[in-house]
Amino acid sequence: MKKLTLVLAFLFALQAFSQEKSFELTGTLKAEDTQLPLESATVYLERVKDSSVVTYTITDKKGKFKIENSTYDQALNFYVSYVGYGTYFKKIEINKEKIDLGIILMSLDNQLGEVLVKSTAPITIKKDTLEFNVKSFKTKKDANVEDLLKQLPGVEVDEEGNITVNGKSVNKILVNGKPFFGDDPTITTKNLTKDIIEKIQIVDTKTKSEAFTGEEGDKENKTINLTIKEENNKGVFGRVSAGAGTDDRYEFSGMVNLFDNDRRVSVLAGGNNTNSPGFSFGEISKMFGNSGGISFSENGSFSIGGRSFGGGEGITTSQNAGINYADVIGENSDVSADYFYSSSNSENESTLQRETILSDSRFFTNSNSKSDNDTDSHSVNLEFEIETDSTFQITIEPSVGYSESKTRFSSYEETLDENLVLTNQSGVNSIVENLANTFSNQIAATKRFGSKGGFVKLELETSVNQQKSDDFLNSETEVFGSNPETISRDQYTNGENEGYGVITELSYRLPILAKKFFLNFEYEYSRDKDYNRESTFDYNNSTLDYSDFNTDLSTDFKYTDMQSIPTFGLTYSGEKLYTSFNVGYNMRTLKNEDLLRPQFNVEREFENIELDYSLNYTFSPKASLYVGYWLENTPPGLRQLQAYTDVSNPLQTVTGNPNLEPSSRHSIYAGYNGFDWQKRTGFYANANASFSNNQVVSKTIVDTETLKRTTTYENVDGNYNYSFSGNYTKDFKLDTLRTLKLKFRARYSDSKNINFNNNVKYASHVRSIAPRIGIDFIWNKVLDFKPYYQLSFTNTAYDIAAFEDREFTSHNAGLRTTTFLPKDLEWQNDINFNYNPNVADDFQKSAWFWNSTLAYSFLNDKAVITLKVYDLLNQNTNARRLATQDYIEDSQSIVLKRYFMLSLSYKFNSLGSKGESRDGDVIFFD
Repeated sequence: MKKLTLVLAFLFALQAFSQEKSFELTGTLKAEDTQLPLESATVYLERVKDSSVVTYTITDKKGKFKIENSTYDQALNFYVSYVGYGTYFKKIEINKEKIDLGIILMSLDNQLGEVLVKSTAPITIKKDTLEFNVKSFKTKKDANVEDLLKQLPGVEVDEEGNITVNGKSVNKILVNGKPFFGDDPTITTKNLTKDIIEKIQIVDTKTKSEAFTGEEGDKENKTINLTIKEENNKGVFGRVSAGAGTDDRYEFSGMVNLFDNDRRVSVLAGGNNTNSPGFSFGEISKMFGNSGGISFSENGSFSIGGRSFGGGEGITTSQNAGINYADVIGENSDVSADYFYSSSNSENESTLQRETILSDSRFFTNSNSKSDNDTDSHSVNLEFEIETDSTFQITIEPSVGYSESKTRFSSYEETLDENLVLTNQSGVNSIVENLANTFSNQIAATKRFGSKGGFVKLELETSVNQQKSDDFLNSETEVFGSNPETISRDQYTNGENEGYGVITELSYRLPILAKKFFLNFEYEYSRDKDYNRESTFDYNNSTLDYSDFNTDLSTDFKYTDMQSIPTFGLTYSGEKLYTSFNVGYNMRTLKNEDLLRPQFNVEREFENIELDYSLNYTFSPKASLYVGYWLENTPPGLRQLQAYTDVSNPLQTVTGNPNLEPSSRHSIYAGYNGFDWQKRTGFYANANASFSNNQVVSKTIVDTETLKRTTTYENVDGNYNYSFSGNYTKDFKLDTLRTLKLKFRARYSDSKNINFNNNVKYASHVRSIAPRIGIDFIWNKVLDFKPYYQLSFTNTAYDIAAFEDREFTSHNAGLRTTTFLPKDLEWQNDINFNYNPNVADDFQKSAWFWNSTLAYSFLNDKAVITLKVYDLLNQNTNARRLATQDYIEDSQSIVLKRYFMLSLSYKFNSLGSKGESRDGDVIFFD
C-alpha cells in the first residue's frame, strides 16, 4: 500500500510539472501567384523531437483552417502541403491559447525561395484520390493493415472486417496496383503488416478497362491501393501458427509471401474444427472471397465467394490450401494466378416450428432434421493484362473450378390443424452425391483514339457449367382425415445439368467536349442455354434394383434465354459534377422444350425499355451528393411459365402459368457523404425506393382438410418499398493520449407486398426501425473500451381481418475491450447479449456470448502465445424468429459450444533494403 501511494504521488507531481496546454491555431492559405485561396490543402503539426504527427486538418473553400488541440510540448513544427506547391514550414511556440498565423502564401514548386521542404503530409487530397502517409498514423508495433485502417479518418472497419470510407464500401484492395488473392480485401488487411506499407491510396473502384480509358468507375464502392516501400519489395515474410483445445478442438495455419520486386508469390494452408472456413476464428472466411458474399443451402452446405466449405450451421471441420502468383512478363504484360483447395465436413441438427396463417384458418408445422455434408473443391483463376502500346489493351481472365460433395439428410415433419389435430406427417432419408465442373473466361480488348477520351471496346464472356448428381431417396408421407392415404417412395434419381453462356458487348465512346462530355453507344448480345435432366427410378422388389422409370417425377428440359440490347447514352464528367443517362431497348426470347411432355413447350418474346440515370456532385473533398434512377424489366422464370405440374413433394404441387407478364421496377436512390476533417465529424445518409408492377408472386391454395398445398403464379401491381439510413460519427480528443468516439446509425424501412392466401388477395404493410449507438473510448497503448446497443423493431399490418397485426422487438448489446498492459500482454474481450422476447416458449429467448483472448508476445515480438476461450459462459444459441406475409417461424440448430484453446504463432520477415535481403529481422503480424 505504501508503494502504491508513492507511485500515485509521483504521477501527480509529474502532472504538475508537465502541464498540458490547450491551443487554437488559425490562418488562411493563398497561392502566391494568383492570390486565390487554396482549398483542401493539408495543414499539420509535428513534434519537434521525433517528427510524430500531433494533429492535422484541411483548408476550406476560403483557404481557412483551424486546429484545436492540446500538448505538453513547448513548441511544434507547423507544415502546409498542397499538390503543385512547395511544402511550407514554420516552428510554432505554444505560448498562448489562440495563435493566428494570418495569411500564408504558398509558392509553386519551381519558385520555392525560402520555403523549406522537410516532411510528408499525413493526407494528400487530389481530384479523385485520397492518399494517407502511413508513418503519420501510430498503431501498436505489431499492427497489420486492418489495425492501420482503423486509425485513418473517415475509415471504418467493423467486426467482420468490412471496410467503409466516408460511408462507401471498399470492395477491392490492391498491393502496388495488383490483386492479392483474387481482389479480396480482408486477406490483405489481415496478413500484411503496416511496416512494409508506405502509402494508402483510396479511389473509386474501376475495372482494368475503365482505368485504361479514363472512364468514371463505380461511384458506390472504393478501392484501396497499398504502396509497398521500395526497400520492402524484395524478401520473404509470413507466419505459422497452431493451437489445441478442449473437446478435441484444434486449428493450424501458415502463410508465406515472397516479394521480388514485380514478382510476388504467396502460399497458405490452414485447418480447424471450430466452424471457421480457414484460419483461426474465421480469418480465412474473410480472406477468401467474403466480399463476394456468403450463401447457404438447405442441405447444410455453404459457400463463400463461390467456394464451398460445408455446413453453415452445426459443427464444421475444414482444411484449405492456396497459392497466389503475380508477375510482369516483358515490358507490356502483367500476369496473376491463384489456386485454392478447400475441404470440409459439416454436421447439423435443427428444430423448427411454424404457424401458417390462412384467410379463414391457420395450421401448425413442427419439424426436426439432421444433415451431414462432405465437400471438396478446387479452383484456378488466371488474369493477363497486355498493353501493346499506350492506346491498346487486352485483358484475359479464365477461371476453372471442380467440386464434389456428399450429403446425408434425414427429417421428420408433422402438420396440425388449428385445433392441433394431426393432419399429416412425413419422414425423409436421402443421400445425394454431386460432381460439378465450371469454366468461364472474360476477354476485353480496348482501343483508345485521339486525346479527348474516345475509345472502342469489345468484351466477350463465355461460361460452361456441368453438374451430375446421384440422389437416393426414401420417404413416407401419411395424410389423415376422411380419405387417409399413405405415399411411400424408394427412389433413385440421376441428374445431369449443363449450362452454356455467352455475352458479347461492343462499346463506343465519342467525345463531344474533350475529356468531359461524351456520347456512348453500346450493343450487348447474350445467349444462355441450359439442359436439365432428372431421371427418377422406383425400386423394383422383383429385380431388387431401381429399374422402374417414373415419368411423373422425371424431367428433361432445354432452356434458352436470348437477349439483344442496343443502348445509347450521354455522360458528363467535370471537376465537381458527374452525370450520365442511358436508354436501352431489350429484346428477349425465352424458350423451353420439354422432351418428356411436348405439350408443355413454351416460347415467349418480351420487348422492354431500360433506363438509368445517375448524378454525383462533389461540393468539396469533405462532402458529396449522389442521386440515381433506373427502370428494369424482369421476365418470369421459365419454371414459372411452364404449365407442367411438379409433384416431387407429395404435400405440395407446383404448376406454372404460361400467361405471366414481365415485371417492371422503378428504383430511386439518393445519398450524402460528408467528413469534416477539422471537426473529425462524419455524416452519411442515403434513401432508396422502388415501385413494382406485374411482380410475379406465388398463389397457394391449401386444402383445409388434408393441408395439402397447390401453388401457381400470378402478376400483381402495387408492391413498393423504401428505406432511409444514416450514420454519424464524432471524435472527441480528450488529450494527446485519450480519444472518445461517438457512433450512431439508424435505418428505417417501409414496404407493401401484395400476395394471395387461399385464393384471397391481400396486402401486408411492414415497417421496421433499427437504431444503434456505440461509444469508443481509446486510451493509446493502455485500453480500448467499446460498448454498443442496438434495438430492432418491426410492425406488420394486414388489410384483411383474418390476419392479426404483429409486432416484433429484439435487443442486442455488447462490449469489446482490449488492454495493452503490461507491455507484452494483450487481453481482448468480446461480450454480446441478445434478447428476443417474441421467440416461442420452447426456444431460448436470451443469451450472453463472451469470447476472451489473452496473448503474450516474446522473442522480441517474433512469437505470441495465446489462450482463447470461446463462449465463456456456455450460452451460445442461434434461436431465430422469421416473420413473412403468411407465417411465423421459430428455428434453432446445434451450435459450437464453449472451448478453451492454447495456440502459438510465429512470424518471420526478411524484407530487405532496396532489393537486399535483411536476415534475422522478424516482425509479428496477424
